[in-house]
Amino acid sequence: MPASYLTRRRHSSCLSSSSSDPVPTPPSTTPSSPRSETARRYSTSVKMAPPASAFDFLDFVNASPTPYHAVANAANLFDAAGFTRIQERDDWSATVKPGGKYYLTRNASSIVAFAVGARWKPGNPIGMIGAHTDSPCLRVKPVSKRSANGYLQVGVETYGGGIWHSWFDRDLSVAGRVLVRQGDGSFAQKLVKVDKPILRIPTLAIHLHRQSNFDPNKEDELLPIAGLVEAELNKKAEPEPEAPAGADDADFQPLRALPERHHPAFLALIAEHLGVEAGQIVDFELLLYDTQKACLGGLRDELVFSPRLDNLNSTFCAVRGLIASVGSFPLGDDATIRLVACFDHEEIGSLSAHGADSNLLPAILRRLSVLPAAGAGSAVDAAATAFEQTLATSFLLSADMAHAVHPNYAAKYERNHTPAINGGPVIKINANQRYATNSPGIVLLQEVARAQRVPLQLFVVKNDSPCGSTIGPMLSAKLGVRTLDMGNPQLSMHSIRETGGSQDVESAIRLFEGFLGRFGELEGKILVD
Repeated sequence: MPASYLTRRRHSSCLSSSSSDPVPTPPSTTPSSPRSETARRYSTSVKMAPPASAFDFLDFVNASPTPYHAVANAANLFDAAGFTRIQERDDWSATVKPGGKYYLTRNASSIVAFAVGARWKPGNPIGMIGAHTDSPCLRVKPVSKRSANGYLQVGVETYGGGIWHSWFDRDLSVAGRVLVRQGDGSFAQKLVKVDKPILRIPTLAIHLHRQSNFDPNKEDELLPIAGLVEAELNKKAEPEPEAPAGADDADFQPLRALPERHHPAFLALIAEHLGVEAGQIVDFELLLYDTQKACLGGLRDELVFSPRLDNLNSTFCAVRGLIASVGSFPLGDDATIRLVACFDHEEIGSLSAHGADSNLLPAILRRLSVLPAAGAGSAVDAAATAFEQTLATSFLLSADMAHAVHPNYAAKYERNHTPAINGGPVIKINANQRYATNSPGIVLLQEVARAQRVPLQLFVVKNDSPCGSTIGPMLSAKLGVRTLDMGNPQLSMHSIRETGGSQDVESAIRLFEGFLGRFGELEGKILVD
């Protein structure tokens, strides 16, 4: 077995205790290099090493415990691939041009990137992939200081529909964004990731809990412990933080000071990892995460054991798919725009200023639809109906993880729709429009998959089972854009640790690469008005 593979295998071990995570960057090989030939075989031979993209995904998810980190790491990938960062608040007329590659963020937790074909004209189609950056988790409350029976505790709030019993007896830490007061009185956002276990939610011993079910009360029994009160009381007193420049004892404080709302030792640890004084911290949004790293598993490394597969797997594959498409399908021959949008807040309904149910994507599409062709005049010369024309000819792949069949609960699945891990991306269908898939979309994706040599699978829920939903129906209704819901298969969705397939990472990247690169030539061939 190649030495390089063994090196990467050790790097991705679940037992890794590295104190810092690498910032993911694209591999040095080109998207069309032979490195992906292994993944094309779809074999479980013991001689077959996992594709390089599986290791790249491990790096990405380990470095992305929060949506803020995921967006920052996606931005790093785009930067390394030569994309230009732009801002919504700016005038794009002098910046965004046919043949260019761009990305922007909103709230630092949603990111949109696009590459403009050199033959673009106002009203032309846009091929889109939508995913989301958030996952069910526990978030630190605005007032988190708690203590009981000699223990220091941290108050947390549930976010999304997590399998909360899976958070018990895990080595937890915190990560997120912190607003810090600068010396000049301005405020800066900084990302923090505490790289050591500091919190734990212990289960009650079986001797004291004889019930067969385990359904913890989310308010009272989901509180992590952070240490012992005695240790806090005996700790050497720390000097009071210096007041910021211009502050006065008589200054009105609208909220209680942070040391009154959170344990001072907790604040000190955050400040230490940021390299600032505790007194500079003004506010934060911190999430709990499992410090055990994502890794490959299974007898042949065919599995991925990881947190946040739903939906950082789709986010990573969409980002890499867009980057790969620019290399394998040159923009000089393209009359479309290729776009990837990764939204926050999908797990709680998407209704926020930076969720899929916001104006983020419609506003960007409106601006792009009137983008002048190369050598043409200004955007005001575009047809008044360019936006509507673009929506009518565009297509969205809603990429969110799918349910692989569970061998111990096979009766929960429709018998003819049992997706297999490493069997390829799953097309999700629901007659009641919980998914937005229809036949023309299936035909389109099947043609892309045929050209890219990527197998596809189908999934519907049983008639007597509830069905989840995605951003697909929401955006399809909002925009009137043709949409298909799909995603890689996984087990344990919404658990703190989920299971997917190492080959499926490469399959999704190649499918997205082909969809974005080939959409222009296929769009007019599958037209149903």
